[in-house]
Amino acid sequence: MAQVFESNVVAAIPDRVTDTQVLHLLHSEVMSKMQVQVFKNYTQLEDETLSDWLNISVKTFRNYKKTDTELKENIKERIILLISLFKHGKEVFGTTDQFISWMNIDNPFFDYSKPIDYLNTITGIRFINDRLTAMEYGDNV
Repeated sequence: MAQVFESNVVAAIPDRVTDTQVLHLLHSEVMSKMQVQVFKNYTQLEDETLSDWLNISVKTFRNYKKTDTELKENIKERIILLISLFKHGKEVFGTTDQFISWMNIDNPFFDYSKPIDYLNTITGIRFINDRLTAMEYGDNV
């Protein structure tokens, strides 16, 4: 049952989400601890990393997974954008692991920083997504 819910949450978020779609998702679905757990399961990363991307403490991130506290709008927005980004990255690289590997390599398009270091801002998430789109059209970095 939980796996079906997880599949439905991930399927509801497009791999190239527009601002209109983000707003629709923010206002049409209640994102709670289930979506936080889906986010963690989908990315397969540690709480410390994910809480940093959401700009919250690890304790707060873990509390969101345990309680039925409704998430703040900015947290929901980041989760939507990050799931969309990971779906797009998986599409471009074939697996989530390969996408994460690419994000952990210094890249000239990111001032020779790692793309993963840009995930704590919405602009950074969008920039990485734009780089993935460029790669799909032949820009191979």
